[in-house]
Amino acid sequence: MPRVPVYLAAVLLLCASAASHAARVERVDIVGLDEEMTDNVRVSLALYDAIGRDISGRRMAYLLREAERETRKALEPFGYYSPTIDVQRDREGDVLAIRVVVDPGQPVRVRNSDIAIIGEGGQDRYLARDIARFVPSEGAVFSHPDYESSRNQLSRRLTERGYFDAEFASRRVEVTRADLAADIDVVWNSGDRYNMGPTTFEQTPEQIVNDDLLERLIYWQEGSYYHQGRIDRLRSSLGRLDYFSDIDIQPQVDQANENREVPVKVTLTPAKRSIYTSGVSYGTDSGAGVRLGVERRYVNMRGHKALAQVDYAQRRKTATLQYRIPAFAWLDGWYTTSLQFADEQTDYIDSRRVELVGSRSGQYNEFLALIASVHVLRERWLFREADDGDGALAPQQYRYATFAYPSLRAEYIDVDDRLFPTSGIGGSLMLRGGLEGVGSDASFGQIHARASWFRGIGESNRLIVRGEIGHTFTDALVAMPPSLRFYAGGDRSIRGYNFREVSPRIDTDFGRYSVGAKNLVTASVEFERYFTETIGAAVFVDSGDAFDGGSPEWRTGVGIGARYKSPVGPLKLDIARGLDNPDSSFTIGLSIGAEF
Repeated sequence: MPRVPVYLAAVLLLCASAASHAARVERVDIVGLDEEMTDNVRVSLALYDAIGRDISGRRMAYLLREAERETRKALEPFGYYSPTIDVQRDREGDVLAIRVVVDPGQPVRVRNSDIAIIGEGGQDRYLARDIARFVPSEGAVFSHPDYESSRNQLSRRLTERGYFDAEFASRRVEVTRADLAADIDVVWNSGDRYNMGPTTFEQTPEQIVNDDLLERLIYWQEGSYYHQGRIDRLRSSLGRLDYFSDIDIQPQVDQANENREVPVKVTLTPAKRSIYTSGVSYGTDSGAGVRLGVERRYVNMRGHKALAQVDYAQRRKTATLQYRIPAFAWLDGWYTTSLQFADEQTDYIDSRRVELVGSRSGQYNEFLALIASVHVLRERWLFREADDGDGALAPQQYRYATFAYPSLRAEYIDVDDRLFPTSGIGGSLMLRGGLEGVGSDASFGQIHARASWFRGIGESNRLIVRGEIGHTFTDALVAMPPSLRFYAGGDRSIRGYNFREVSPRIDTDFGRYSVGAKNLVTASVEFERYFTETIGAAVFVDSGDAFDGGSPEWRTGVGIGARYKSPVGPLKLDIARGLDNPDSSFTIGLSIGAEF
């Protein structure tokens, strides 16, 4: 009898046997761990790649053996080195369910922690603070991610503070499983600290402003100690000038001299010189309109800026001219002169004004900006009160006012993202006032404060709480023009009420309209949920009042909105209803742009 057929039969028999033991993995469950550890085990198990696939018996046996080792390895970063692992199988026909039951046991804790810097950096008190914050500390569970993060952070801090030659003298972690203990030994040799060398500017492909203008932004002395924060502050100052589309600052450590002074090279690419803007608008009060503007980012080699803008609507028009000169004494900022003309002709008001403003702005620190200004305002207005039957109102019933007054404004912003903040707070405080006989028709003082608080809830939700308060100190409110009075209502106030709808009101031939008030208070709570990376929805409650005396009569609006995260900030479409006799049954608001 020939042998070959016998061998062939044996091979076929083995293949049939292997096929008979093949199974399809339906699911893999991990039991006994918290969410973070479960996720790490899940991505470490090769069994997860087998879900939904037919696996041979031999391959399945291998995956089950590996599951215990992979689970054990996945728990070590969390400090668990001695877990008890039971891999269970439940097979029904060709379908297999696998259950990995884990008891993580007792974690490994840090027994000894020797974290040190030798060399010049050992005397640096700021680095000493970083060492004191090193985690995990003695007695804490040994977490690999925390350890690596602290170690890398200290290495970065050494570089940031000018210790460019720093290197590890020792970098060791020993885990003793029997004692459930970890001993950490990490030591850096900092070497010498480098200093700030000469700073050079290169504007390419062409020079647009004088270098001596940019050199005023360098606030450190050549030869002083090196710190990355100084480089970052220079970058921020150059960015606020808005002259350049690209700012590249490179400390050239390899070119340091014998005194360890590091040259700093700043390469700047000019931005487009002129910015043209245009748009269309529509408001229930203002009617249809267009907006046109042009800004010159740099008028001359001294870095001056100019802007012209026109908002022309059916019943509300403004024209603005502005000229800015960079200022570096005391605080980085601008000297600004602006002139604005405004004309408003609505159903209930006839108002025209011209305002000249001179200001000095400055960036006090990363979060706080300050603005001091002087205003000269000339305004004419007339509220179209109801006709008493004797004919139209006479021209002499127009009111005129002239006010000259100083103003101080502080703007504070400390958020994680200015376009779409999910954590932090921002706001402003404004103080202004004038004296009768000293350029003003009446004496007054005014305070106005706003604040917004942001809190992310999970990965897809955001809570926003806003508040506003204002008060006018004066005995002559009747002499105050509309532009110096407080109003409430509108997209950035009490939604559900029209723009400037809420304040003391008068009767006109067209209805009851607001005339402005001495006091203002508003509050808002808004909750947003995003269903995708860019699209979400919101619900909100707004309340407040603008009033002259006594207590506010709270007007409350509620509504819903759609949200879209655009590259220039959230696009918001809100539908709201006022609960306290609003002029409109519903209001619709549309806005786009950064929160600040």
